[in-house]
Amino acid sequence: MITHFNLTLPSLPRGYHIITAEILDLVSPLPVNGILNLFIQHTSAALTINEAADPDVLIDFESFMNHIVPEHMPWLVHTIEGPDDMPAHIKAALIGSSIQIPIVDGRLALGTWQGIYLCEFRNHATSRKLIATIYT
Repeated sequence: MITHFNLTLPSLPRGYHIITAEILDLVSPLPVNGILNLFIQHTSAALTINEAADPDVLIDFESFMNHIVPEHMPWLVHTIEGPDDMPAHIKAALIGSSIQIPIVDGRLALGTWQGIYLCEFRNHATSRKLIATIYT
């Protein structure tokens, strides 16, 4: 069986945000076993799984991505939406638009320190739409 859920996250500031609780609120109760697929319907934000215990990790991700994909690259052509837009598209492509998490014994099978991140790459983002799909 396949079940879909829609989630709209409010506008969040640029950076990395742990959204595990919001996802669990949306899809609970979870089936005993299955797979949760999360997909973000945007090209300037991404989803990933990483450490959720130390907030410094969120800051370091933002710093690293800004170092490898800075704003104001003079050779970029797509600049109509501002200097953060094309870098946001590149960052989103590097990280990705979907993640899959096994559901085991009625729980997301995340590791001890893992959490689900929304990676927001725009300086003035709008709300973000996600689709959660559970396969059982």
